[in-house]
Amino acid sequence: MEKTYKIEVDCANCAEKMEDAAKKSEGVADATVSFMTQKMKVVFADGVDEKAVMKKVLKACRKVEPDCDIEL
Repeated sequence: MEKTYKIEVDCANCAEKMEDAAKKSEGVADATVSFMTQKMKVVFADGVDEKAVMKKVLKACRKVEPDCDIEL
């Protein structure tokens, strides 16, 4: 399953770091973060609870940028 979320990201470099952090989160098959569109696309692994996975993704992204916000 793939979903798109609105994300606040300050620069392209931060977007790349957040993308890497999201990809490393358990339950994420793939992720892309676009600085230009301020969107994050997440492809979830089969059978995972997407809300629980997105909490992990948000936590990982906040390690990159503490004021990061993802509209869940």
